[in-house]
This record gives sequence, C-alpha cells and structure tokens, in this order.
Amino acid sequence: MQRNKLGKSTIEVSSIGLGCMSLKGNKHKQGLDIIHKAIDSGINFFDTADLYEKGFNEMLVGEAIYGCRKQLVLSTKVGNSWRADGNGWDWKASKNYIIKTVESSLSRLKTDYIDLYQLHGGTIEDPIDEIIEAFELLVHAGKIRAYGISSIRPQVIREYVQKSNISAVMMQYSLLDRRLEEEMGNYLLENQISILARGAVAKGMLINKPAEKFLQYTSSEVQHIIRNLNTFASQHQFKNLTAAISFVLSNETVAAILLGINTPLQMSELLNVKDQVRQLTGVEKKELLNGVRELFFTEHR
Repeated sequence: MQRNKLGKSTIEVSSIGLGCMSLKGNKHKQGLDIIHKAIDSGINFFDTADLYEKGFNEMLVGEAIYGCRKQLVLSTKVGNSWRADGNGWDWKASKNYIIKTVESSLSRLKTDYIDLYQLHGGTIEDPIDEIIEAFELLVHAGKIRAYGISSIRPQVIREYVQKSNISAVMMQYSLLDRRLEEEMGNYLLENQISILARGAVAKGMLINKPAEKFLQYTSSEVQHIIRNLNTFASQHQFKNLTAAISFVLSNETVAAILLGINTPLQMSELLNVKDQVRQLTGVEKKELLNGVRELFFTEHR
C-alpha cells in the first residue's frame, strides 16, 4: 500500500488508515481481529482518542498493536474530559491538562511514545499559544513525534498553521463534503501540512446507505451525485468504495483516509478494493464531478 509523508515530519502513513472509533469494547475479539487484519494488509496507520469509550478504545488499540508497535503509526487525541458522572464531557484545552493527560493515553496504549498527538477540536477563544507550547514540550521530551489538530474551523486551523509546527489537520472530505476545497484551497499544501480525511464515504451514502439531505445538498441532489458515482464506477470497472476513496486521495494534500471499519464484512470489502485505489486523473475527476452543483456550505461553524 502506498505510504505518504505526514507534513514536514519523518512519519510515513499508509494512504488508507483505520479510524478505530467504530471498534466497540463489547466486541473485543472482533476489534482485535479487525486491527490485525488491517496490519496484515499493509495498513500501518491507526487513529483513536482518549474520548472514545472513555479510554477503552485506546486500551483496545494498545492491546492489538502490542508486539509490532514500532512498525506502526499511532495517533490519538486530547482536549475532552469526561465528567465524573459519565454524563457527557467538557472541553479542556490547556497546557497543564495536555501534559498531564498524555501519560494516561501512553499507559492505555501500552507505549512510551505517540506518533501523532492531535488536539480534538479547538476554538478561537482557546489559549492557543499555551496549547502549542504543551505540544512542543511533549515533542522535545520524546513523548510524541508530531502533533496536529482535528477541526473543521478554518480560522482555528489558520491560527495553528501560522503559529505552530503542526504536521496534520484531520477534517471531513468526500465527494459530498468538499468544504476543504473552498475554505483551505492550497493553503495547507503550500505550508506542507497534510490532511487526514475522514467521512470519505459520507456516512455510507456513497456506497450503500439511502440518500438523505447532507450539508448543502437536498436528498434529490445527493441521489444525483450517487447516480453519477455509480455510472463512473461502472464505466471504470470500480466499486463505489474504490471510486469514493480514490476521489479523496486525488487531492494531493491528503496523506491518508481514515475509514471507520467495525465489522468483518466491512474489512473484507476494504481488502477486496484496496489494491485498486489510486489517484484519479484530472479528466476522471471532471467526469466524476459532471453535473454536481458547485455549491459549498460555509456557514457551518
């Protein structure tokens, strides 16, 4: 599987990564099996967060990768703290909290370093300089190799690009969600910062789920885009999953797509298409986008 450099770091990630949020603790063995199959298939990039299942997701990932840790790229996130009663969480973005919380993630992940540590959200009102200082201290301490932000807020992303050494931004990007193209353009590419794309199949609508209203698109417009995708995939002897992933990877700023695989069937479907995934040519992208309304939803913050 193709591997891409993550920003200006020395980290190389497989073009398809596993978003582990979908792996549930009540299906422990199944989760372990899915991660092991992903590793065997050439996937080296695994993303989790301390928020997911109150830390149990990190524990599952840590158990699954134990023994082959050094061959893999591990990403987790920080910034949200579960309330004592377990009823929701609060945003905690501070230097002290980040430095303290990384130790808990390291313990659950059974590792002494995290490849990519991401701020799990972010607002313009946060103490951004202080947050950056915390990440830089963790880099120098060898606790993390690189850091980034998981956000869809352009003004927040720009603040971190201008002030920090972030390597990546995680955001939604798909045939149905092209806000990235309007709001960021080539900005991240010019600053040598990689995109980690999530939501590449738009809640499953691009592969098998019924069409519904999505962002700026009406349900009928979504249906039109899906029909166009079906035609394109058929003409090029692709499956819809192959075409949807290939579209996202055709954006040269995207280093990896994170797919939320949570069943053996989904894993099998991915394994069946992963070797056909490739960047689309300019002509193919125009063909795929033929008839798609060039409207973007910007008032989403």
